[in-house]
Amino acid sequence: MVLIKNGLIHDLENREPYHADILVKDGKIADIGLDLSDDNEIYDAKGMDVYPGMVDAHSHLGVSGTAIGFEGSDYNEVGDICSPQMRGIDSVNPFDPAFKDAAKAGVTTVATGPGSADALGGTWLAIKTTGICVDEMVVKDPIAMKCAFGENPKRVYKDRGNFARMSTAAHLREMLFKAFEYARKKEAAGDDITKMPPFDMKLESLLPVVRKEIPLKAHAHQANDILTAVRIAKEFDLKMTLEHVTEGHLIADILAKTDYMMAVGPAFTAATKFELKNKSWTTPGILSAKGCHVSLVTDHPFSLEEYLPVYAGLAVKAGMDEYEALKAITINPARHIGCEDRIGSLKKGKDADIMIWNGPLFSVESDAEAVFINGELIR
Repeated sequence: MVLIKNGLIHDLENREPYHADILVKDGKIADIGLDLSDDNEIYDAKGMDVYPGMVDAHSHLGVSGTAIGFEGSDYNEVGDICSPQMRGIDSVNPFDPAFKDAAKAGVTTVATGPGSADALGGTWLAIKTTGICVDEMVVKDPIAMKCAFGENPKRVYKDRGNFARMSTAAHLREMLFKAFEYARKKEAAGDDITKMPPFDMKLESLLPVVRKEIPLKAHAHQANDILTAVRIAKEFDLKMTLEHVTEGHLIADILAKTDYMMAVGPAFTAATKFELKNKSWTTPGILSAKGCHVSLVTDHPFSLEEYLPVYAGLAVKAGMDEYEALKAITINPARHIGCEDRIGSLKKGKDADIMIWNGPLFSVESDAEAVFINGELIR
């Protein structure tokens, strides 16, 4: 229990910051207001800026230890191009040291899960960045079903019936057709178990997608891949979020006419693939200016989680509105992953995920002075 006093509050519920106190009780924000008093511990934030904990809508934190070799890498099942039955939660290692780096930097929640080797890779989840048991770190599971377009499925399965982009799309369509048929048969059977279709783990795993309970999380860098994802989502009337959107600036007017939320990034990498050749820090700003719902993401470990505010600063340098960039690492990703009821802004009743900053948030010369996750001071 703590009372944060005298800070300049950036609550992400209002555009303009204001001076106020924040009362934290039982892991939640109990109140925000002037001259609050309480018998709890007081943290004096005078002269500092107070923000909600940052949220990353697209990371592989805890499932991809690429820096320490194969044994630490658990984010792609490369034996089957359609593996929707995989569950990201079963690969998360809370003892990945990157969790501590992220938490100390103020990244308090991440979406993590399978990579993009498969046309269908499995479910993602949202977790806090502190803890030793993933089940106790979960904010929401599942949040989405991963699917992928473009170079990665082509490269991994090029000798196993997936040489072209149209092959990846065909694999995905086939699974969706089967899942819709499976769902109809189950519905028609009702409570009569004798009429149920034979159990199919893959199709069972896709039921939340066809029922629009969770979105497809569509990995797509290149403009044509982005529009293939849109085409399929519309064809099957599915919920979907767009992930990476590297060439989104080339089709910004088209994307602005859709309502798909977009996780843009990472841009802090070399153009290591052909489909990244048009990578630019201007992309999030261009999409945001067109009215698109934009989140900035690290895709950790492909760019490091703890530098998320720096990436936002680089987007601002390239023309993105500063407040929109702040939204893109807090409330927008919270909405992107369906967790805005708990995280992403400072509001009474939400989780007490709070960071106190000792200088300009987007500057490499400033840092998190204090970070609270679920009301606990972790830095």
